[in-house]
Amino acid sequence: MTATKSMAASGTSGWRNSVRHAAFWAFALAIWLGCGGASAQDTAGQEAARRAMVLAHSPSDAAKVLFGREVTPKAAQVQAIGAYERGCLSGAVALPADGPNWQVMRPSRNRAWGHPVLIAFVERLAQRLPAEAGWPGLLVGDIAQPRGGPMLTGHGSHQIGLDADIWLTPMPNRRLSPAERDEIAATDVVAADGMDVDPATWTPQHRRLLEAAAREPMVARIFVNAAIKRALCRETGPDRAWMSKIRPWWGHNYHFHIRLSCPSGDAECHRQAPPPPGDGCGRELDWWFTEEVLHPPPSPPAKPLRLADLPRACASLVGAPAGQALQVRGSVQ
Repeated sequence: MTATKSMAASGTSGWRNSVRHAAFWAFALAIWLGCGGASAQDTAGQEAARRAMVLAHSPSDAAKVLFGREVTPKAAQVQAIGAYERGCLSGAVALPADGPNWQVMRPSRNRAWGHPVLIAFVERLAQRLPAEAGWPGLLVGDIAQPRGGPMLTGHGSHQIGLDADIWLTPMPNRRLSPAERDEIAATDVVAADGMDVDPATWTPQHRRLLEAAAREPMVARIFVNAAIKRALCRETGPDRAWMSKIRPWWGHNYHFHIRLSCPSGDAECHRQAPPPPGDGCGRELDWWFTEEVLHPPPSPPAKPLRLADLPRACASLVGAPAGQALQVRGSVQ
């Protein structure tokens, strides 16, 4: 083998090893975060049953139990505390159930709370979309709990009020009833084999919707199914700078997940490194269509986060279980 070929082979092998290493940790993180997409579409009855099962099998001091039982925000200085997947939120505000160009879905979950910066962003984006993307309005899914923190079901992130799920279903030209919002299903835009979008449901307006959101300077990332990323790579023209924010992730075939950067005044918000440069349409996308991703092996559930796993400031937002003292970060375990 010539030196040139040897170097090329070594480079290819190194790239493959780095991708496998990154893939392992990405998959491990997905399992640890509990990012199963099925629960995002659960009806009110299914969600109630799932919550009951989680409560029955969780320790009383699990962070998701403590934060999941809080039904109102705490009146305090607005602050996103910690990381997107390990934190909490003080001073949350709710997205109104109805706006000129949005409707809140799954209202019985009480997850329309967010950082005021995010709520203002969603309202502003929704109002611009009819003209910019031909999208009539947003159907908004889960944002965060009243005090953020880990959720009983469905999400590993959404903990600091800077994440929001947006359905890939255009808002209808009428107001849905609360019962309809808790029961109807979102539009699945991914083909059954997971290899591409479904031409029966995917439209040019979907691409324009995602582009309009990604071009917003406040947006750090947008998570979509890999098949959606593949479609965007194929359909997007030469102006592709916004594509770096579109990140493939498991699930996300019914909705996309917007994540905002930490607000400038929130000193306790942990900033996430920016996405890698480039449009993300190369070999790194190909991995998402391999057997290990499309049909991953089962994995045991991760241990639930305790309050001591979250930033210390989160302890002030929840009460202790009956007859127990709160164990916070830095305290004796």
